[in-house]
Amino acid sequence: MDIEEDKQQTLRSPLIDNNIQGHGEGGIHGEISKTNTSTIHQKGIDDERKKKVVVEEVKKQLWLAGPLICVSFLQFSLQLISVMFVGHLGELALSGASMATSFASVTGFSMLLGMSCALDTLCGQSYGAEQSHMLGIHTQRAMLVLSLASIPLAFIWANTGTILVALGQDTEISREAELYARYMIPSIFAYGLLQCLVKFLQTQNIVFPMMIGAGITTLLHLLVCWILVFKSGLGSRGAALANSISYWVNVVLLALYVKFSSSCAKSWTGFSKEALHNILTFLKLAIPSAVMVCLEMWSFEMMVLLSGLLPNPQLETSVLSICLNTASTVWTIPFGLGNAVSTRVSNELGAGNPQAARLAVSVVLVMAVTEGVLVGAVLILIRNIWGYAYSNEVEVVRYVAAMMPILALSNLLDGLQSVLSGSVRGCGRQKVGAFVNLGSYYLVGIPCALLFAFVLHIGGMNHKLLKHKSKLIFPKTTLLLSEVLADLTSDSRSDSSTGTAMAVKTSTALSEDLHLVEDGGAVVGDDDLAGGGGDQLVHALGAQAGPDGVGHGPGGHDIGAADVFLAFVVHVGLGF
Repeated sequence: MDIEEDKQQTLRSPLIDNNIQGHGEGGIHGEISKTNTSTIHQKGIDDERKKKVVVEEVKKQLWLAGPLICVSFLQFSLQLISVMFVGHLGELALSGASMATSFASVTGFSMLLGMSCALDTLCGQSYGAEQSHMLGIHTQRAMLVLSLASIPLAFIWANTGTILVALGQDTEISREAELYARYMIPSIFAYGLLQCLVKFLQTQNIVFPMMIGAGITTLLHLLVCWILVFKSGLGSRGAALANSISYWVNVVLLALYVKFSSSCAKSWTGFSKEALHNILTFLKLAIPSAVMVCLEMWSFEMMVLLSGLLPNPQLETSVLSICLNTASTVWTIPFGLGNAVSTRVSNELGAGNPQAARLAVSVVLVMAVTEGVLVGAVLILIRNIWGYAYSNEVEVVRYVAAMMPILALSNLLDGLQSVLSGSVRGCGRQKVGAFVNLGSYYLVGIPCALLFAFVLHIGGMNHKLLKHKSKLIFPKTTLLLSEVLADLTSDSRSDSSTGTAMAVKTSTALSEDLHLVEDGGAVVGDDDLAGGGGDQLVHALGAQAGPDGVGHGPGGHDIGAADVFLAFVVHVGLGF
């Protein structure tokens, strides 16, 4: 009898049962009304939580990006300041210093900067996984590798003149460039160490000491340049030597902070023999990272060389150099954003929070677009006067004015490219980024520039326009990669998603390079980093992602692009 009553109780509908037991005919409607009210209330709470999560992410990225932008600009300005001092010594000295600076950037600085980006992945994810002692070991290993790599680069710089003459450059200018480059040789060893220390601090979210150190270095650089160029009688050699001194000053300042600051007590425990092991593991990330950076920077230098082959090469080269200098200056902003999101993504993946990493990418994309639009608007507004900062020639000023809208478009695209490249570095997907750069710049961009400039004879402005139009393929391709990675972080095991196969395949490949994190947060060793362990990563990501392919904040609340954009605009508008 009891069993029959239980069956009947089980078959009852809650609403019907409530209606039977309710008083009057308002039972059903009252229950539905309560349910709707509860749903609306819950939705309001969820919306508030979404905005709060996005605002917190915006705060974190702005807190990181602001100082990193300053650091990037101040470090970039060191060489620019030296060239400006040399400009007062005469045309030959200026030409030699400019050529030597460009040569040093292509053959040295870009390679070391790229190799140091491997620490974005290694140190960032170690910090997120609370393996603090590994940060010092990774950094020491990077210092060793970059110092060894600087030795052959120093020999290349010592023979700058011979190489430039072999490339068809003017003999007199090439000799002046070699003299300048030789006095810059000490700077290449400092630069590698400096970038390692920067990544070491950046991945721990320690950014303000770097900004202060870079500011002190830049102020000292002005004084050192003035003394060595005008007071010591060294001339252009003094400017090159000032570069070396300033880079070493910056290294010493950061090294002292790392040594004596309590913020680095857990991450820097002294030099370790472990840094001598697994060097090949580091190179598997460092080499693709260097290729990513070098392929992009070399393409711009190639544009300068090609412009010298156009009709009226003096005008074309001058205008293109002005535009590239301007682009390099404003590029420090998205470069800082890229470093910030690289840190956020690597930290969150290291902590086993792939959904938070995806949110970080969404936020930085909105920030990059906003920055691109604002900076682009400024460039367009000043287009008719900007050329006077470099030249008094009316023809040059007009040509620069015509190029500025193209430069504004380029800045917008480079902004997207920079932040997506930072996301790629944070995920450890430098190999993919290298192939994307190779295809977009060298299989599309430069061939289009050659075709329209030298075959169709469109001219310098239009060949630059075509080059930047071809660069649309780079951010679009990288955006596709980002979407694949976002799909990976949101749902890498859901069989119901149409992108599941690609996501799982990507996650398995990702494990070959990524510093993997298991469910408990323990970092997989360097042997696993070199290969294998794909199932662990898929499990780690899948276990923390929603089943619907949508990014989630804390508590499983869906966060869309509209939420990110709205919260970002409100936060920036109202301030902290």
